[in-house]
Amino acid sequence: MFLKTSFTTLIVGVFVVYVLHTCWVMYGIVYTKPCDSPKGDNCITPFLAGNPKLQLSIYTAVRRNAEGGHTLIHREDKFDVNSKFERIVNVSLPKKTRNNGTLFALIFVHQAGVTPWEDPRQVHLVAQLTTYMVPKPPEISLISGEDQMQSQKVEAQQKKRSSGNPAAGGPADHPSSHWRSRLTLNIVGDHFVFDRESLPGDVHRYLRVFQSGKKMVYLPLLFVDELSNRVKDLVEINSTSLELPLTISYDSISLGRLRFWIHMQDAVYSLQQFGFTEKDADEIKGIFVDTNLYFLALTFFVAAFHLLFDFLAFKNDISFWKQKKSMVGMSSKAVLWRCFSTIVIFLYLFDEQTSLLVLIPAAIGSMIEVWKVKKAFKIQVFWRGGKPEFQFGKLDESERRTEEYDTLAMKYLSYLLYPLCIGGAVYALIFLRYKSWYSWLINSLVNGVYAFGFLFMLPQLFVNYKLKSVAHLPWKAFMYKAFNTFIDDVFAFIITMPTSHRLACFRDDVVFLIYLYQRWYAHSQV
Repeated sequence: MFLKTSFTTLIVGVFVVYVLHTCWVMYGIVYTKPCDSPKGDNCITPFLAGNPKLQLSIYTAVRRNAEGGHTLIHREDKFDVNSKFERIVNVSLPKKTRNNGTLFALIFVHQAGVTPWEDPRQVHLVAQLTTYMVPKPPEISLISGEDQMQSQKVEAQQKKRSSGNPAAGGPADHPSSHWRSRLTLNIVGDHFVFDRESLPGDVHRYLRVFQSGKKMVYLPLLFVDELSNRVKDLVEINSTSLELPLTISYDSISLGRLRFWIHMQDAVYSLQQFGFTEKDADEIKGIFVDTNLYFLALTFFVAAFHLLFDFLAFKNDISFWKQKKSMVGMSSKAVLWRCFSTIVIFLYLFDEQTSLLVLIPAAIGSMIEVWKVKKAFKIQVFWRGGKPEFQFGKLDESERRTEEYDTLAMKYLSYLLYPLCIGGAVYALIFLRYKSWYSWLINSLVNGVYAFGFLFMLPQLFVNYKLKSVAHLPWKAFMYKAFNTFIDDVFAFIITMPTSHRLACFRDDVVFLIYLYQRWYAHSQV
């Protein structure tokens, strides 16, 4: 019986187990068992239960351990753990920080009337106020050269800073120090009583405990929300940046949310250790920070189904083209255009330094489309003397008939498509600014793909209309892709991506609906 189970059924079964296991893990994260010991011997009670008078003090230092001095930048004298606030302070930058160095914030929560350095009941954390990123290259008008002098000044400043600081390296594209303009703090406001024998490991690192008589008491759980540090809030630091603003935000947090945030923060850190850049990690941060927990749960299930449909569409598409021997009823021009467009989109996303969450699937899709072109045109590659030679297969009578319809559709489309693409490229060259001529070329091509690329899907619709049949299409893969297209509509509002790429997600919806109508019409005529 097991041998007869299809591969798709097996994958769906694994997917269901994965979703259930993830739900169980998430429940274990947000739920913490309280201490229910009758005598309270194993209980750890909160220090906040006694309503102590507290202060919040924030210092800056060029080193984590505050060696070399520290500077007080803000003090909240009447600090109420349950009162939300936001303060904007101006922070003076030391010379070392201005020369491509770092700066740290030392956050203390301590008893009122006592300095944090002398208070044995204080809790503190260290947060980095700077990070390193490659500066965005300046954009100029390629025709008039406008802003070219400004870009030269920027490059001169980068070279000067790099030569002045050996750690900065030499090239202008070397990462430079950027200011994190937001510092978000949280303290658990719940008076939760922990069980010493079932203390969560994620909370343990933030827990400071002291003995008060026979009781174990834990100090306030202070947390620095690193997920709130977004790339859009970064400010490049240069030698003239003597003072920069810092927005200090505070709010109380529940224990369950704290544990969830710790796990998410650790996950983002792990991705950065695997080579994800600050920008790549920022896309993931945006999913967590800019959405509430209920919408985040919905996003998880949507992402899980997207992954499932992606895999099934990939499997069925590869199987269909692997078995494909004839191009009867298939538009070879549409296959060629799809290959060209996916490569252009990949180059555009790469030029825009888009998140790896979008870039990697685009690269895989490009390689698959190249393989489809090889199958569609029956291309064979022979290596002779280290040089490749290409041989194209011949078409039979049925394939030639399909090719005639395909060529006729492309002929009429070219009258509309080419002038629009050329006109758009010329307009962009005159009125818009780009980093380089290559950037203009890629942007012009991808704008043509996004704006008018769906027109190249019309030849297949035209072939379907002429042949009065849709049986030749890979409908299983189409349906999985259709589901993913509608899921992409959801992700278009969640993951940061270029606007033109976001609009293309909605454009594909229309094309799939037309394909579905043709399938319905073909079956209704039988």
